[in-house]
Formats: sequence, structure tokens, C-alpha cells
Amino acid sequence: MRRRWIGGIKYVTFAAIATLLLRSSYPVLGQNNPKALKSRHFSSNFRFVETSGDLLYINVCRGCHMDDAMGTRAVPSYPSLVANRNLEASSYVIDVVLNGRRGMPSFGDMMSDDQIAAVVNYLRTHFGNSYPDAVMASDVQAARR
Repeated sequence: MRRRWIGGIKYVTFAAIATLLLRSSYPVLGQNNPKALKSRHFSSNFRFVETSGDLLYINVCRGCHMDDAMGTRAVPSYPSLVANRNLEASSYVIDVVLNGRRGMPSFGDMMSDDQIAAVVNYLRTHFGNSYPDAVMASDVQAARR
């Protein structure tokens, strides 16, 4: 492989540098350790500002679950949300978003009840999922207890 000198620093490929910069400058894309999401990039009182399910998915979830919600099988792996039967039980999805699961961080302190309801409803009605019963903010509030 041919190596080049740019500005006195040896670079193997531009893509490798771009990936490193992207991972260090944006907390969701390229996140290697989801548990670090809260500790590395957010203060203890951080709150997401997005209010719609699609924007919450884009800005919070897609970094791990990907644009098409297919997830990854790489290490670490992130489950696919496409036609996912686990999304049928709204209480399960609420619990996972609130409290995290395995490598997924908890978003309960970073999202309001309305935000969690919005992203759960979005997941349950997109990506090949068609669960029509809507989650309400009161359902999320009850799950917090």
C-alpha cells in the first residue's frame, strides 16, 4: 500500500482519518461503546430537544441501529428493528428506551415522557412494523414508577 505524507504526518487513507474525526466529533455516529454515550458526551442534566419520533430516531437511535434500522452484526452488534416482533409489546419497548438493555444506554433521564412515546410510536409504525396501538406519555410515566 502506498503511503503519503501530508503536512508532515503519514496517512494511510483519507477514509481512516475521516472516520476518526467523525467518531470524535459527533456522539452518535460511529459510537463504539453505547455505555459511553451518556458519560462522554452529555452532562448529567442533558435533555434531547427533538419532539418528533422521526427526529429522535435520526438523532439518537440511527447511530447504532443504522438509517434503515437493520442494525449491525459487527462488534458490538446492534439489533435490527425491521419487522421486529419484540416491538409488538409496547411496554417492552418503553422499558428498553427508559432503562437500556445490554449495551444500549438508558435514555430515561434524557427524554421526556412525550419524547419516549414519540420515538416508540415511530419505531412501532415504521421499518416494516405496523403495531397500531399508540403509546401515550401516560404509559411512559407509569413505566417510570
